[in-house]
Amino acid sequence: MEDFERCYRAVESRDPRFDGWFFTAVTSTGVYCRPSCPAITPKKSNVRFYPTAAAAQQAGFRACLRCRPDAAPGSPEWLGRADVAARAVRLVFDGVVDREGVSGLARRLGYGERQLHRVLVAEVGTGALALARAQRAQTARLLVESTELPMAQVAFGAGFASVRQFNDTVRAVFGRTPTALRARRRGGAGREDRSAPDGAAQTIAVRLAHRLPIDAPALLEFLARRTVAGIEEGDGEGYRRNLRLPHGNGRVELTPAPDHVRARFVLADVRDLTAAVARCRHLCNLDADPEAVDRALAGDEALAPLVHKRPGLRVPGTVDGFETAVRAVLGQQVSVQGARTLAARLVAQAGEPCAVGVPGLDRVFPGPEELARALSGPLDVGLPDQRRRALAGLSAAVAAGGLALDAGADPAETTAALVALPGIGPWTAAYVALRALGDPDAFLDGDLGTRRAAERLGLGDTRAELTARSAQWRPWRAYAQMHLWTHAGEGPAAPRRGAPSRGGRAA
Repeated sequence: MEDFERCYRAVESRDPRFDGWFFTAVTSTGVYCRPSCPAITPKKSNVRFYPTAAAAQQAGFRACLRCRPDAAPGSPEWLGRADVAARAVRLVFDGVVDREGVSGLARRLGYGERQLHRVLVAEVGTGALALARAQRAQTARLLVESTELPMAQVAFGAGFASVRQFNDTVRAVFGRTPTALRARRRGGAGREDRSAPDGAAQTIAVRLAHRLPIDAPALLEFLARRTVAGIEEGDGEGYRRNLRLPHGNGRVELTPAPDHVRARFVLADVRDLTAAVARCRHLCNLDADPEAVDRALAGDEALAPLVHKRPGLRVPGTVDGFETAVRAVLGQQVSVQGARTLAARLVAQAGEPCAVGVPGLDRVFPGPEELARALSGPLDVGLPDQRRRALAGLSAAVAAGGLALDAGADPAETTAALVALPGIGPWTAAYVALRALGDPDAFLDGDLGTRRAAERLGLGDTRAELTARSAQWRPWRAYAQMHLWTHAGEGPAAPRRGAPSRGGRAA
């Protein structure tokens, strides 16, 4: 960490805004903490700062059991960057190294393993294996403390190759054996299902930390207005949906709390916990730095009243980039309600039964291979031929591996690849970048809802004027987009017919 004095001042003030940005290691105790740890501030001479928990662990420090640094919000640094290091970190957090190895991670990013290691060490302070080890340790702690699974199942569910490796890692990272961690939990807090039999779905409760402020009602309203029958439902109290995960199906219920989001997962395979947590964090944009975003946008006098009215407004992400892209195509030139209807028909005809489904939530959204097969058959959801061809091209591109819509995708390259597909224009590609790729600078300047709000606020009467004005909002134009949509009282709206941008309303 380059700015030692600034980091140390944050530790002295126990400022929670810096949690996740960096980690404080103390040589005299061998422990690393969050900046906001309530323990006595250590002497400067005993302090080391690291950009990630993995880097602190690799240097030989163990996690503080008081402030739980492994449960801190993620660093916003990985949200606002499209370079290979940031994309690699996001993929590691999704569990790619556990599923595909470092070679698979490097292949996804178009790098050699050694080249990727050098980049990560320079930018993150450690390599992909250490990052994955830290992620496995965090998942293991969640499973140890939140379930009654036997330790062997916890070990393999967290991604460890052996029980011995699991025991050694937990002891090194937390300074406790797995058995001691389970015994230490206070009053069974967080436990959901104490007696799930082997092979049965496992229920796991997790607290998803975030930085304040957060406009949870606006987030829930956005998601609730776009729910699709069979796979999701939501209201002002929470949001529930089924998940397509790497090893099986899952279900999650998200409920906002004052300083975190409560997540209750039901997983067919506990190996999917890492990916499920990462995708729900992305869905709710929980790693954002709302104070930095609000401060930047409030610099525009026209946007300032919106920012002050809704501090901490988030950009909703997604749990499945392919699903979001399909729903964006379905929503072209129709209303939000119309897009929901089309998506529900598609789910009913092409979606698979959910292994952990319940009445009303009994399907999972089709993957690219399933949708490609359905489109080549008798699937009939009432789509125009052009949009059907667009979905077929999109499904084929993702299924073949030529188009990635996940945490490791480069926004600029992916947007260009999407626009090159038949029937997908700049509006749809920008919407996918905003939600599926989490691009904080994505902006839909051709969207009708955006234009209407901009005209009322005096941000420009033409698209060119709005585009020029939006330059001062960078790199947070996606958050400005959300403020404009919220101000307009509607979601994304279709460009006027005859406008140069192809696209439509987003589901």
